[in-house]
Amino acid sequence: MPNTNIKIEESWKKVLAGEFEKEYFKNLSAFVKGEYKGGKIYPNPKDIFRAFDMCPFEEVKVVILGQDPYHGVRQANGLSFAVHKGMTLPPSLQNIFKEVETDLGIIPKDNEENKRSGDLSRWARQGVLLLNATLTVRASSPGSHQGKGWETFTTEAIKKLSDEREKLVFILWGNYAKEKGKVIDRTKHLVLESPHPSPFSAHSGFFGSRPFSKANEYLKKYGVGEVDWR
Repeated sequence: MPNTNIKIEESWKKVLAGEFEKEYFKNLSAFVKGEYKGGKIYPNPKDIFRAFDMCPFEEVKVVILGQDPYHGVRQANGLSFAVHKGMTLPPSLQNIFKEVETDLGIIPKDNEENKRSGDLSRWARQGVLLLNATLTVRASSPGSHQGKGWETFTTEAIKKLSDEREKLVFILWGNYAKEKGKVIDRTKHLVLESPHPSPFSAHSGFFGSRPFSKANEYLKKYGVGEVDWR
């Protein structure tokens, strides 16, 4: 999308095949195609499914849920909370990096370089699915593609992971993510919830929630490779 043939990583294409034939997805596809033709939409079309493309279904270890792509120029890159390399870090991402450092008790050797790069593909390549609930947005218009079908699609992706995989870690920041996470089977997976890393709520429980070390402890307990969060 916006091509007729859905270009998404093969394992996810198989798992979500039924969704592409449903009426809501056909309507969503038509809407998104029209939006890309008619105006400035983010992310770049090739990055719409980047979260899935970088993290095949069987390789997912951790899921971090976001809400919308960033709506500013060159920000959205298809991964939740991430921005293109070289872009100024949004406040929420700055707070995420602060929590990584305090949680793990480390300052990466290449700290300044890491601080400059908010791409987060280094996490995605290790099995962290950085998934937004809505995968596209109109420039300078936050929430403009909500309620068009993306939420149904991404909830189904979460449900498939919950139902068909075991021992995953789901990190849910803020009330929106917590609500979306209600489909997760908590008898099979670890669900970590806290306030959102936004400056408006980070000091209300996000800082000090230690999601990164908790995720790694759980993965290690079940013999799954830990994530290098640096």
